[in-house]
Amino acid sequence: MGVGMTTAGTEHVGGEKRPRTGRVTLLVALAVFAQESTWNFYDNQVPPLLREHLASAALVGLFMGMDNLLGIFVQPWLGSRSDNTRTRWGRRIPYLVVGMPVAAVLFLLIPHAAATLPTLILTMFSYALVANAFKPIAEALLPDFIEPDRRSRANAAVKIASGLTVIVAASISLLVVDEHPYLAFAIPSGLMVMAVVVLASRLRETRSTGYQTALADDSAFAAREGGQNLGQGRHAGPVGTRVRDTLVDIVGDPDRSRLSMMLAIFVFAGAWFSSRSLMTPFGQEALGLSRGDAGGLTLPSGLAFLLAVYPAALLAERYGRFVVIMAGMGVFAGALVLGTVLDSSTGVVVALCIGAAGAAGFMVNAVVVLWNLAPSVRVVGTYSGLYTVGWMSGGFLGPALVGGLVDLLGWRWMLLDIAALAVISIAIVARVRRHHRHPDEQSADERSASDRVAEERTT
Repeated sequence: MGVGMTTAGTEHVGGEKRPRTGRVTLLVALAVFAQESTWNFYDNQVPPLLREHLASAALVGLFMGMDNLLGIFVQPWLGSRSDNTRTRWGRRIPYLVVGMPVAAVLFLLIPHAAATLPTLILTMFSYALVANAFKPIAEALLPDFIEPDRRSRANAAVKIASGLTVIVAASISLLVVDEHPYLAFAIPSGLMVMAVVVLASRLRETRSTGYQTALADDSAFAAREGGQNLGQGRHAGPVGTRVRDTLVDIVGDPDRSRLSMMLAIFVFAGAWFSSRSLMTPFGQEALGLSRGDAGGLTLPSGLAFLLAVYPAALLAERYGRFVVIMAGMGVFAGALVLGTVLDSSTGVVVALCIGAAGAAGFMVNAVVVLWNLAPSVRVVGTYSGLYTVGWMSGGFLGPALVGGLVDLLGWRWMLLDIAALAVISIAIVARVRRHHRHPDEQSADERSASDRVAEERTT
């Protein structure tokens, strides 16, 4: 399979034109923006709906973590399914075209179902199930098109889009929720439908390096097996890698870097999701704010995140991804300690801004580490799902754990509870770095001398 460049900068893969990486990044960012708009608004405004029926912060946190529990099981499986799918539209787009409109309708129904707790939980469960199904599939489009050494920058652009959704969700909370609660849920739903229409009509997934590599591998396998037909429109069959096989490989690998990284992702996710899904009730109970004002506490931090994302990618390329990840988590933890000391709505807003800027170092680089550790571009969908296993597992247990601590210690100390989780995640990454030095930790100059070794290690 040949890859060349024209003077205009358009890549050719297997004789076909491939969209420029900048255009691909923009389209993927649009899809992620639409998805995360619903998730961020979900984190902002579903807890108050639950609190109309539940008095316990731990139970609210538990139900808010339900979507993350579903993600643990659904996302790796669907990511693997998309890896092994072959159609004339590609291997990711068909899942997005079906899943995103269905999720938009279910999200729209959430406030209408809030009259009773059973109907609310059922609607939350249905939305979370469908939305989790296609989440890793959209994200996997990025490594399908983008080469490993440019993925941090491309992922930074996607994270900027994701960060914008914090501003969108907080703005809807401030401007719409109190007066028009049903309309507020309709806005993110409409964004999701528009995004999938643009993505499906503008992105030609079959031109990606990942898809062309998968087809080439299928053909090679078919030739070895006596000419078995594994062409377009059929499942990859024997060529496909099962999630179970990937998990066995990770757990059984004497080099524990992938497993330890997933553990760090798990712990830090618990801290991050707690700082998001419990912030509205924290603002109401600890700071005496209204529901709408409390939901807007995260608005300025969205801008801080946007400003920090791209520098976090550049710093990772210069100093190493693990270094930037650890520094970012440290800033996040320190900011929450500051917010506890200041103990005011202004102080909490400042703390959230600093913390979000620090968290960008983790958000941009953690998934890129796993993508680059994947043994083949054919399975990046599976690895996107495995990132989600760590991320959503922490997101499920973190809010429940922090909510339990709030029940014991009070809302006043919630930010310190979250900071403690961040410190634990720093310790895990520090131990990984002390005992294992992977090329993703190295500077750009060091990596240039070890690229060949790293490539041989992962094949």
